[in-house]
Amino acid sequence: MTLSVIMPVYNREAYVGAALRSLLRQQDDADLDIIVVDDGSTDGSNAAVRSMMRQTSRIRLFEQPNMGVTKARNTGLRQLLPQTRLVSFLDSDDISPAGRFKADLSCFDRDPLLELTYSRMTLVDELDGETLEPAAGGHSITVRGIHLSAGIFARSLVDRIGGFDEEFRQAEDTDYLLRVFESDAKYTMPDTVALYYRRHPGNMTKEADVPFREFMRAIYKSMKRRRGDPSLRRIEGIFDFKDLAQWRFL
Repeated sequence: MTLSVIMPVYNREAYVGAALRSLLRQQDDADLDIIVVDDGSTDGSNAAVRSMMRQTSRIRLFEQPNMGVTKARNTGLRQLLPQTRLVSFLDSDDISPAGRFKADLSCFDRDPLLELTYSRMTLVDELDGETLEPAAGGHSITVRGIHLSAGIFARSLVDRIGGFDEEFRQAEDTDYLLRVFESDAKYTMPDTVALYYRRHPGNMTKEADVPFREFMRAIYKSMKRRRGDPSLRRIEGIFDFKDLAQWRFL
Protein backbone atom coordinates (compact mmCIF):
# COMPACT_ATOMS: atom_id res chain seq x y z
CA MET A 1 0.00 0.00 0.00
CA THR A 2 1.85 3.08 -1.26
CA LEU A 3 2.00 6.08 1.10
CA SER A 4 2.81 9.35 -0.66
CA VAL A 5 4.21 12.12 1.58
CA ILE A 6 4.06 15.66 0.16
CA MET A 7 6.79 18.08 1.25
CA PRO A 8 6.77 21.71 0.04
CA VAL A 9 10.19 23.37 0.27
CA TYR A 10 11.13 27.03 0.18
CA ASN A 11 14.55 28.12 1.43
CA ARG A 12 14.96 25.37 4.03
CA GLU A 13 18.54 24.32 3.24
CA ALA A 14 19.35 23.98 6.95
CA TYR A 15 16.41 21.67 7.69
CA VAL A 16 15.21 19.75 4.65
CA GLY A 17 17.89 17.04 4.84
CA ALA A 18 16.87 16.11 8.37
CA ALA A 19 13.18 16.11 7.40
CA LEU A 20 13.87 13.69 4.55
CA ARG A 21 16.05 11.49 6.76
CA SER A 22 13.23 11.25 9.27
CA LEU A 23 10.99 9.82 6.55
CA LEU A 24 13.53 7.50 4.98
CA ARG A 25 14.35 5.83 8.30
CA GLN A 26 10.77 4.49 8.18
CA GLN A 27 10.95 3.02 4.68
CA ASP A 28 10.77 -0.52 6.08
CA ASP A 29 7.43 0.34 7.68
CA ALA A 30 5.75 1.79 4.57
CA ASP A 31 5.99 1.75 0.78
CA LEU A 32 7.09 5.37 0.78
CA ASP A 33 6.79 7.80 -2.12
CA ILE A 34 8.19 11.20 -1.09
CA ILE A 35 7.03 14.11 -3.27
CA VAL A 36 9.20 17.19 -2.78
CA VAL A 37 7.97 20.42 -4.35
CA ASP A 38 10.68 23.10 -4.50
CA ASP A 39 8.72 26.34 -4.56
CA GLY A 40 11.43 28.49 -6.15
CA SER A 41 14.07 28.24 -3.42
CA THR A 42 16.97 30.66 -3.77
CA ASP A 43 19.30 28.96 -1.26
CA GLY A 44 20.79 25.47 -1.34
CA SER A 45 17.53 23.60 -0.65
CA ASN A 46 17.36 22.12 -4.12
CA ALA A 47 20.92 20.82 -3.91
CA ALA A 48 20.24 19.34 -0.46
CA VAL A 49 17.24 17.43 -1.82
CA ARG A 50 19.18 16.21 -4.85
CA SER A 51 21.95 14.97 -2.57
CA MET A 52 19.40 12.84 -0.73
CA MET A 53 17.97 11.60 -4.04
CA ARG A 54 21.34 10.07 -4.91
CA GLN A 55 20.84 7.72 -1.95
CA THR A 56 17.31 6.54 -2.75
CA SER A 57 14.69 6.28 -5.47
CA ARG A 58 11.89 7.06 -3.03
CA ILE A 59 12.22 10.85 -3.44
CA ARG A 60 10.70 12.62 -6.44
CA LEU A 61 11.52 16.32 -6.91
CA PHE A 62 9.32 18.82 -8.72
CA GLU A 63 10.35 22.44 -9.23
CA GLN A 64 8.25 25.52 -9.79
CA PRO A 65 8.61 29.32 -9.50
CA ASN A 66 7.81 30.68 -6.06
CA MET A 67 4.01 30.66 -5.79
CA GLY A 68 3.51 30.01 -2.07
CA VAL A 69 2.91 26.96 0.07
CA THR A 70 -0.74 26.51 -0.89
CA LYS A 71 0.01 26.11 -4.58
CA ALA A 72 3.03 23.95 -3.74
CA ARG A 73 0.80 21.56 -1.82
CA ASN A 74 -1.60 21.39 -4.77
CA THR A 75 1.32 20.64 -7.07
CA GLY A 76 2.17 17.74 -4.79
CA LEU A 77 -1.40 16.42 -4.94
CA ARG A 78 -1.26 16.47 -8.74
CA GLN A 79 1.83 14.22 -8.62
CA LEU A 80 0.24 11.36 -6.69
CA LEU A 81 0.98 7.99 -8.25
CA PRO A 82 -1.84 5.80 -9.60
CA GLN A 83 -0.96 3.22 -6.93
CA THR A 84 -1.01 5.73 -4.06
CA ARG A 85 -3.59 4.62 -1.51
CA LEU A 86 -2.58 6.82 1.45
CA VAL A 87 -1.41 10.45 1.58
CA SER A 88 0.36 12.45 4.25
CA PHE A 89 2.39 15.63 4.53
CA LEU A 90 5.58 16.81 6.20
CA ASP A 91 6.86 20.36 6.21
CA SER A 92 10.50 20.69 5.28
CA ASP A 93 11.56 22.01 8.69
CA ASP A 94 9.75 19.38 10.76
CA ILE A 95 10.54 15.79 11.70
CA SER A 96 8.56 12.56 11.38
CA PRO A 97 9.23 10.54 14.56
CA ALA A 98 10.60 7.02 14.23
CA GLY A 99 7.84 4.43 14.28
CA ARG A 100 5.05 6.86 13.42
CA PHE A 101 4.05 5.16 10.18
CA LYS A 102 4.24 1.66 11.62
CA ALA A 103 1.87 2.66 14.42
CA ASP A 104 -0.71 4.54 12.37
CA LEU A 105 -0.73 2.38 9.25
CA SER A 106 -1.78 -0.56 11.41
CA CYS A 107 -5.09 1.27 11.95
CA PHE A 108 -5.82 1.03 8.24
CA ASP A 109 -4.90 -2.66 8.27
CA ARG A 110 -7.45 -3.29 11.01
CA ASP A 111 -10.25 -1.26 9.39
CA PRO A 112 -10.54 -1.27 5.57
CA LEU A 113 -13.22 1.46 5.77
CA LEU A 114 -11.01 3.88 7.71
CA GLU A 115 -10.33 7.15 5.86
CA LEU A 116 -8.10 9.09 8.25
CA THR A 117 -5.83 8.73 11.25
CA TYR A 118 -5.30 12.02 13.10
CA SER A 119 -2.55 11.84 15.70
CA ARG A 120 -0.75 14.18 18.08
CA MET A 121 2.15 16.58 17.55
CA THR A 122 5.04 17.69 19.75
CA LEU A 123 6.23 21.30 19.57
CA VAL A 124 9.95 21.54 20.28
CA ASP A 125 12.45 24.36 20.38
CA GLU A 126 15.53 22.16 19.94
CA LEU A 127 16.15 18.86 18.13
CA ASP A 128 19.18 16.56 18.26
CA GLY A 129 20.65 16.59 14.75
CA GLU A 130 21.79 12.97 14.97
CA THR A 131 18.88 11.20 16.65
CA LEU A 132 16.22 13.58 15.28
CA GLU A 133 14.61 13.51 18.72
CA PRO A 134 13.86 16.45 21.06
CA ALA A 135 17.13 17.57 22.60
CA ALA A 136 17.76 17.08 26.30
CA GLY A 137 17.08 20.27 28.19
CA GLY A 138 14.85 21.75 25.51
CA HIS A 139 11.23 22.76 25.86
CA SER A 140 8.38 20.76 24.35
CA ILE A 141 4.65 20.23 24.58
CA THR A 142 2.53 17.47 23.00
CA VAL A 143 -0.97 18.40 21.81
CA ARG A 144 -3.70 17.42 19.39
CA GLY A 145 -2.85 20.34 17.16
CA ILE A 146 -3.92 21.66 13.79
CA HIS A 147 -1.40 20.26 11.35
CA LEU A 148 -1.60 18.31 8.11
CA SER A 149 1.32 16.12 9.15
CA ALA A 150 -0.80 14.75 12.01
CA GLY A 151 -3.01 13.04 9.44
CA ILE A 152 -2.71 10.06 7.15
CA PHE A 153 -5.48 10.36 4.57
CA ALA A 154 -7.00 7.63 2.42
CA ARG A 155 -6.59 8.44 -1.28
CA SER A 156 -10.36 8.21 -1.71
CA LEU A 157 -10.80 10.93 0.94
CA VAL A 158 -8.21 13.18 -0.70
CA ASP A 159 -9.96 12.79 -4.05
CA ARG A 160 -13.32 13.61 -2.45
CA ILE A 161 -12.12 16.73 -0.59
CA GLY A 162 -10.22 18.18 -3.54
CA GLY A 163 -7.30 20.58 -3.46
CA PHE A 164 -6.21 23.34 -1.11
CA ASP A 165 -8.01 26.68 -1.36
CA GLU A 166 -5.52 28.92 -3.17
CA GLU A 167 -7.20 32.07 -1.83
CA PHE A 168 -5.39 31.39 1.46
CA ARG A 169 -1.92 32.86 1.99
CA GLN A 170 -1.68 30.86 5.22
CA ALA A 171 -4.09 28.62 7.15
CA GLU A 172 -4.73 26.61 3.98
CA ASP A 173 -3.99 23.58 6.15
CA THR A 174 -6.60 24.63 8.73
CA ASP A 175 -9.17 25.12 6.00
CA TYR A 176 -8.33 21.73 4.49
CA LEU A 177 -8.60 19.90 7.79
CA LEU A 178 -11.90 21.58 8.61
CA ARG A 179 -13.30 20.47 5.26
CA VAL A 180 -12.07 16.94 5.94
CA PHE A 181 -13.71 16.70 9.35
CA GLU A 182 -16.90 18.38 8.12
CA SER A 183 -17.21 15.71 5.43
CA ASP A 184 -18.11 12.95 7.89
CA ALA A 185 -14.98 11.00 7.02
CA LYS A 186 -14.42 7.89 9.09
CA TYR A 187 -11.44 8.70 11.33
CA THR A 188 -9.61 7.57 14.41
CA MET A 189 -7.38 9.59 16.73
CA PRO A 190 -4.40 7.52 17.92
CA ASP A 191 -2.07 8.76 20.63
CA THR A 192 0.88 8.42 18.24
CA VAL A 193 3.12 11.48 17.98
CA ALA A 194 2.97 12.17 14.27
CA LEU A 195 5.49 15.00 14.04
CA TYR A 196 7.99 17.13 15.86
CA TYR A 197 7.12 20.71 14.98
CA ARG A 198 10.38 22.62 15.03
CA ARG A 199 10.06 26.15 16.42
CA HIS A 200 12.63 28.50 14.89
CA PRO A 201 12.89 32.17 13.82
CA GLY A 202 11.90 31.36 10.23
CA ASN A 203 8.52 29.78 11.03
CA MET A 204 5.79 31.39 8.97
CA THR A 205 3.58 31.31 12.04
CA LYS A 206 5.72 34.02 13.66
CA GLU A 207 4.67 36.67 11.12
CA ALA A 208 2.78 39.50 12.75
CA ASP A 209 -1.00 39.35 12.32
CA VAL A 210 -1.27 37.28 9.14
CA PRO A 211 -1.60 33.83 10.77
CA PHE A 212 -4.41 34.89 13.11
CA ARG A 213 -6.31 36.69 10.37
CA GLU A 214 -6.04 33.73 7.99
CA PHE A 215 -6.92 31.26 10.74
CA MET A 216 -10.07 33.20 11.60
CA ARG A 217 -10.99 33.34 7.92
CA ALA A 218 -10.76 29.54 7.76
CA ILE A 219 -13.00 29.26 10.84
CA TYR A 220 -15.49 31.71 9.34
CA LYS A 221 -15.64 29.78 6.06
CA SER A 222 -16.29 26.58 8.01
CA MET A 223 -19.14 28.23 9.93
CA LYS A 224 -20.59 29.58 6.69
CA ARG A 225 -20.44 26.15 5.04
CA ARG A 226 -22.15 24.48 7.99
CA ARG A 227 -24.90 27.13 8.12
CA GLY A 228 -25.53 26.52 4.44
CA ASP A 229 -25.47 22.74 4.76
CA PRO A 230 -26.67 21.36 8.11
CA SER A 231 -25.59 17.86 7.07
CA LEU A 232 -21.94 18.85 7.54
CA ARG A 233 -20.38 17.56 10.76
CA ARG A 234 -19.68 19.99 13.60
CA ILE A 235 -16.00 20.36 14.48
CA GLU A 236 -15.84 19.67 18.21
CA GLY A 237 -13.39 17.89 20.48
CA ILE A 238 -10.71 17.40 17.83
CA PHE A 239 -8.13 20.13 18.42
CA ASP A 240 -6.55 21.05 21.78
CA PHE A 241 -7.11 24.80 21.54
CA LYS A 242 -6.37 25.36 25.24
CA ASP A 243 -3.06 23.52 25.04
CA LEU A 244 -2.16 25.25 21.78
CA ALA A 245 -2.38 28.57 23.62
CA GLN A 246 0.75 27.51 25.56
CA TRP A 247 2.94 27.72 22.41
CA ARG A 248 4.02 31.24 23.17
CA PHE A 249 5.15 30.30 26.69
CA LEU A 250 7.62 27.57 25.62
